[in-house]
Amino acid sequence: MAGHSKWANIKRQKARVDAKKGQVFARLSRAIIVAARHGLPDPDANFQLRSAIEKAKAAGIPNENIDRAIAKGSGQWGQDGDDWEEIRYEGYGPGGVAVLIEAMTDNRNRTAADLRSAFSKQSGNLGETGCVSWMFNQMGVVTLQSPPPEEALLELLLEVGASSYEFFATEATAEVYTEVNQLDTVAQTLKQTGCLVENAELRWIPQSTVTLEDPETAQQFVRLMEALEDLDDVQTVTANAELDQDWIEASDSLNFKG
Repeated sequence: MAGHSKWANIKRQKARVDAKKGQVFARLSRAIIVAARHGLPDPDANFQLRSAIEKAKAAGIPNENIDRAIAKGSGQWGQDGDDWEEIRYEGYGPGGVAVLIEAMTDNRNRTAADLRSAFSKQSGNLGETGCVSWMFNQMGVVTLQSPPPEEALLELLLEVGASSYEFFATEATAEVYTEVNQLDTVAQTLKQTGCLVENAELRWIPQSTVTLEDPETAQQFVRLMEALEDLDDVQTVTANAELDQDWIEASDSLNFKG
């Protein structure tokens, strides 16, 4: 599918291990709190909550922590979590790359200041609401592990009503793209057909991409993305960047698996 940002693919190839386990736990717990607050506290009836719980379990968060986060979100555990809100931020990175950030915060001023600092250090700038969001479409993305051969996968996706797909033969994975309101249906149908669904999430997909051919600009972009992802309040970061393949292969900074 044309227009997909390769930043997600690059991250998947990196061997960088996130040592900030507490930060990851906090981030995923917030997602559960907000999902439970916005819908029913029953994961079977709340896709957003079910997806957040699955990610939390995959990250190794204990069941009691998950149950506590659900209780907080549904108002069964005092007022914790009442101040958390979801906010989308937008900006420009090195080389004019469009960057879309989804954050969860209890202090807008702190979050905006942290983001502005991260952008400015890498020749970017935090923009106004709407400055780059028009360049992206939100879609459902289902990640499959060890998918069937590409021809068989294509036939299957035509049956389940998926919009498109991207096959990564070297990594034995595939990403299936759906309309937002079809994500849960497609993910559950793929599971029922025997596919190994690793993840199902909403993701912002760029309509077009910007190729960063200059090594210094590419390096700045990578540093910006990592700095943004390391911020406590940030949930997801999306960009419309393409990195030159020769630079990717030569760059030690990405720590690719050999």
